[in-house]
Amino acid sequence: MERRGAPSSTSREHKFLNRALQNVALMPPSPSPLPQMTQYLSRKPASGGKNDDTTSPSISNFVVGSGGTAMRIIVPLQGIVQGRGGLVLGSVIPCALFYLFQFYLRRKRPSSSPSPTPSPSSGDLHALPVIPRTESRNLISPRAGSVPAPLSSRAAVVNKSDACRLAAGHQRYLNDPYHPISNPDGVIQLGLVENQLSLDLVRDWLERNFKALLLEEGWRDLGLGRMETCFQFDGLLDLKMAIADFMGQVLQGYVSFSPSKMILTSGAASAFETLCLCLADPGNAILVPSPYDPGFDRDLKWRTGVDLIPVPCRSTDNFNISIAALERAYNQAKKRGVKVRAVLISNPSNPVGNLLRRDALYDLLEFTTEKNIHLISDELYVGSVHGDKTFMSVAEILDTEDFDKCRVHIIYRLSENLSLPGFHVGVIYSLNYNVLAAAAKFTRYSSISILTQRVLVLMLSDKRFISEFLQLIGTRVKNMHHLFVHGLKSLYVNCANGSGGLTCWVDMSKFLRSYSEKGELEMWEKLLDIAKINTTPGSSCHCIEPGWFQFSFKSLSESDIDVVMKRIRRVTLNPKVHN
Repeated sequence: MERRGAPSSTSREHKFLNRALQNVALMPPSPSPLPQMTQYLSRKPASGGKNDDTTSPSISNFVVGSGGTAMRIIVPLQGIVQGRGGLVLGSVIPCALFYLFQFYLRRKRPSSSPSPTPSPSSGDLHALPVIPRTESRNLISPRAGSVPAPLSSRAAVVNKSDACRLAAGHQRYLNDPYHPISNPDGVIQLGLVENQLSLDLVRDWLERNFKALLLEEGWRDLGLGRMETCFQFDGLLDLKMAIADFMGQVLQGYVSFSPSKMILTSGAASAFETLCLCLADPGNAILVPSPYDPGFDRDLKWRTGVDLIPVPCRSTDNFNISIAALERAYNQAKKRGVKVRAVLISNPSNPVGNLLRRDALYDLLEFTTEKNIHLISDELYVGSVHGDKTFMSVAEILDTEDFDKCRVHIIYRLSENLSLPGFHVGVIYSLNYNVLAAAAKFTRYSSISILTQRVLVLMLSDKRFISEFLQLIGTRVKNMHHLFVHGLKSLYVNCANGSGGLTCWVDMSKFLRSYSEKGELEMWEKLLDIAKINTTPGSSCHCIEPGWFQFSFKSLSESDIDVVMKRIRRVTLNPKVHN
């Protein structure tokens, strides 16, 4: 029985509801009611669980913190279920309805990805393919389909050049190389200028001496103590002195070379590039009489950024250098705003084989002096003269005439003249101190191995071997050139009148389907596909007259020449080839 004057339960609830609604209008909602609800439920009743006014403030605070929306549910339920029961139901029911609604939406949402395949049993695991770790990582990574990182324009140019016809022909040879016994129908390589005519002489010397070089105490130059130590990148002084003596022997004593004016590099390609880095800046140009060695486009341009300007020579003058053509090319470059830094010549010329006369060298020195540019003389094949003419180095004129010696630079390939193409030894000879100083620093990136230098020092110091070698190699070059030219004449194929080098500059223009570069390339493909001979077309040498080809004979034997001529006959005498 209620006490008199005590407020009824209904009146207390109405008072509490009015106070709560007023607080809702004045206070912002809290992020979540759960912490306050948990705190409230964990409290023990202060008066034995009776719902008196002492609990109203706590309930009010909780209801206010839960926001206006929650009040619409919690308060009526509290009015139905007295005490804590209404509060609990008012909090749990909205949460349950919310999660049921989310579950309903997820069930009705269309599937955007294929359903997962059931997991295989342990007995079927061995039948599943194993995905490499890197591949599986790419499958789950969002970066797997990203665009590849870009390369430099330099790399793009180099990669594009690998797809040229020279690389394609050489690859055909590598895939199917000719051998007289094991592969007589293979591709014969006549496009690679690599001296193998005296390889047997060098091999015999190595067989006789290499064991002694490593084992006998008398040969101390190859001791490990001397090979371990640091050395100058531009070459050992001992090797420079030996090369100076060897070059003097090749030129029959007409010129003496100073070892202090030499820079040694790992091959002629490095020598050309190093010298080009010293003489020209990116965007500058070098005049080169054409046809010229196609390797120049690689060795002088790839990393230096220097351009080569071909200066065309005509067959009517046996492709000799014309000063008028050089003057015209220089003036045209000047009009385009291109700075010409040098003239590059080959003596003997490659691929034609012309020897530059004294008057031609005089004209070149006067031209470069007038234009205040450099002269680079490529004398790689000085030891391969096979005609009646005498070779003359530009160094001989510098010793006897009053020209500016600082603007003349000579490139020499020791490994080519010694039939050691795998040793890769190039020589820069210059009287320009600044060029020598800069080139010596650049050789850090192209130095010769110490073992190669030590072996060459001992080989060049063997005077008896060098004397016999020079005599035999001269005889072999003359003989091979004569046999090759005679074989071509039997097929009514003409050659340029060359006196040096290890190639024949062959005129096949009368066998072209059309007198154009396209017709020349068709003939090159026929030589490669039908005759199975890889050659160098004249367009790769920047020859402006279609139909000329470079045939290198220095990797052939005398018996191989007959095979080559029979194969060329397939193209020149077969009427079906020209249809």
